[in-house]
Amino acid sequence: MLGIKLGPEEYPPVELMNYAIAAEQAGFDAIDVSDHFHPWSELGQSCFTWTWLGAAAARTNRILLGPGVTCPILRYHPAVIAQAAATVDNFAPGRTYLGVGTGEALNEYSATGTWPGYSDRQQMLFEAIELIRRLWEGGYVTFDGAFYSTRKARLYTPPTTRIPIIVSSLVPGSAAFAGLQGDGLITVASEMSIIRQIVENFESGATQAGKDPEKMPRMIELNVIYASDMQAVMQDFKKYWAGAMVPALFNQNIYTPYMSEMNGAIVGDDTLKKRLCISNDPEEHIKYIQQFIDLGFTHIYVHTAGPGQIDFIKSYARDVLPALREQNKGAAGATEATA
Repeated sequence: MLGIKLGPEEYPPVELMNYAIAAEQAGFDAIDVSDHFHPWSELGQSCFTWTWLGAAAARTNRILLGPGVTCPILRYHPAVIAQAAATVDNFAPGRTYLGVGTGEALNEYSATGTWPGYSDRQQMLFEAIELIRRLWEGGYVTFDGAFYSTRKARLYTPPTTRIPIIVSSLVPGSAAFAGLQGDGLITVASEMSIIRQIVENFESGATQAGKDPEKMPRMIELNVIYASDMQAVMQDFKKYWAGAMVPALFNQNIYTPYMSEMNGAIVGDDTLKKRLCISNDPEEHIKYIQQFIDLGFTHIYVHTAGPGQIDFIKSYARDVLPALREQNKGAAGATEATA
């Protein structure tokens, strides 16, 4: 499945909706949209993703869509996320998923003043996933956990189909948890050795839980530049997204866009050239994406920056996606429209 990452950190919600519609019309299979309270930069945007997903579900007909990712443990109660995802599924039956993770201080501490350590947040996520699934099963749910409680909670508008829970892992150490607790994996491109370890640990966790990892969706976000003015797009990556390219953002108490900007100030063109596929040759992009498909990723989400999103969507769908589909014809997950 070949999709696109859309960034509410950079674009206003109505503009972002136009990109979602254009992506479906151009032939992309899926959309992955961030769920943040703060953007990475003071110059950015930050709409409420669950409102946006409902609107996108109503304005599209075929494309898979979901959050990449939601943190259902601090600024949200997991029961609210269960309700939100169920509602999106009512608008888009069978074409949504729930991506979840342990969050960043940028979103959680800023909105709640609370930022537990990673091990505590992972335990909270474990409990949140359990509660969400129980609510989706139907009936009244009285839940007494270490972190969350409900009393005869019930979703009176339940999901119409089974919603897969896709668990985020950015480092090998958390990947086994994704396999153990999730229905699939979502990650972001980094060094191939790290990605291989993430995949191996995910498979190990899934196998330990009695699941077949070969049947579980594996999603990955890839940053790319395919544009007539590549330097301008590089500048926009640095302007809006540099903070997310430095690991401290994900493990330190960096909680304002200004702090994120300072965190990303070290990101220069050399860093981007190592982290992104930057080329106007479609063959380079095909080779770049294929290596992740060869590792077993079933859902590829390409992301670019800058004002030329419509041009990117149309040209990438025309020049890159058909060749990838042809190369992977018959491969599990390569062109299917479900998670």
